[in-house]
Amino acid sequence: MNKTIASLREAVAPIGDGATVMIGGFGGSGAPIELIHALIDAGPKNLTVINNNAGNGRVGLAALIEQGMVEKLICSFPRSADPKVFTDLYLAGKIELEIVPQGTLAERIRAGGAGIPAFYTPTSYGTELADGKPVAEFDGRPYVQERWLKADFALIKAELGDTLGNLTYRMAARNFNPLMAMAAAETVAQVSGIVPPGGIDPEHVITPGIFVNGVVEVPDPKQEEILNREGAVYP
Repeated sequence: MNKTIASLREAVAPIGDGATVMIGGFGGSGAPIELIHALIDAGPKNLTVINNNAGNGRVGLAALIEQGMVEKLICSFPRSADPKVFTDLYLAGKIELEIVPQGTLAERIRAGGAGIPAFYTPTSYGTELADGKPVAEFDGRPYVQERWLKADFALIKAELGDTLGNLTYRMAARNFNPLMAMAAAETVAQVSGIVPPGGIDPEHVITPGIFVNGVVEVPDPKQEEILNREGAVYP
């Protein structure tokens, strides 16, 4: 099955109003900037977005938020290098926020992909983040129950993909991307290059193609930090 998608526009076309979308990346590392910008152009509203942070500057995730397309954000770090867009909208009551400790966020996503509906962690016990959540004691220590996270779509960034959807990643860009690919009903990956089946050593595959619905080639992807230093704004 050839999973190559001809254009970024086609890649995000299935994402409609009210969808839950996981977006890969740790800051700018592994962030699928071009897919996010294509999503802005497509214009779906009332999205729930799951990401590590709340975007920086006025490109990528921050631009998606600035366009008023995100109803709720689930993340670990809403305050990062330049989160002005999110901060202004949050203080104005125009976007909902769910803060999740970073390790818990990763595990909730992993649980979604693994079919584990809930798990227990000591993280957040005794804080506001644990309010309303079941607590159980194991070996004399209290643990907070956390639920899995799943999504309708995942937009991720990889380094190399083949036409079957198998993916490799570049260094730290691996971060949340493989987990999100497993936890979404449909996953689209932007890749710097597409090769035929067998073009990736099986030992180097990080995300097997069974978790990927489509790959779109972006030979020269932009880096969020560089765009912000240049003062870029999207759209």
